[in-house]
Amino acid sequence: MRTVIQRVAEARVDVPVEGYRSEIGKGLLVLAAFIDEDTQEDLEWTARKISAMRIFDDQDGVMNLSVKDVDGEVLAVSQFTLYASTVKGNRPSYIKAAKPEVAIPLYERFLTLLEQNLGKPVGRGIFGADMKVSLLNDGPVTIIVDSKLKF
Repeated sequence: MRTVIQRVAEARVDVPVEGYRSEIGKGLLVLAAFIDEDTQEDLEWTARKISAMRIFDDQDGVMNLSVKDVDGEVLAVSQFTLYASTVKGNRPSYIKAAKPEVAIPLYERFLTLLEQNLGKPVGRGIFGADMKVSLLNDGPVTIIVDSKLKF
């Protein structure tokens, strides 16, 4: 599982065709992608890591607080393009990304685990939809978390 986490002052996802919007204030925008080999352990590790990552400033301006510590919100959006391979040619290949029948249950389980770790609802996109994501990055702080790269 691969995620890109952005500390935000605000973020939202719109799906105009469906009339759908999910938005948050201060917190994290999480872009999430999955591969066929992802396991429950990958989902749990990533959800715990994101919930506990100390990337918010404390009273001294030091990144020492987690999204839980600052009572922040989380918006999680599926984004299979995080597994793009750009090795050959100029057209990225997405062959490594999990197909919807595998990725959708992984995404839904990941959202549930995030909510359990945070103790509150998580905003979300609509899997596979043409989404418009907007954010006001705070910092900027952008971090990649890949469950296959944990040591």
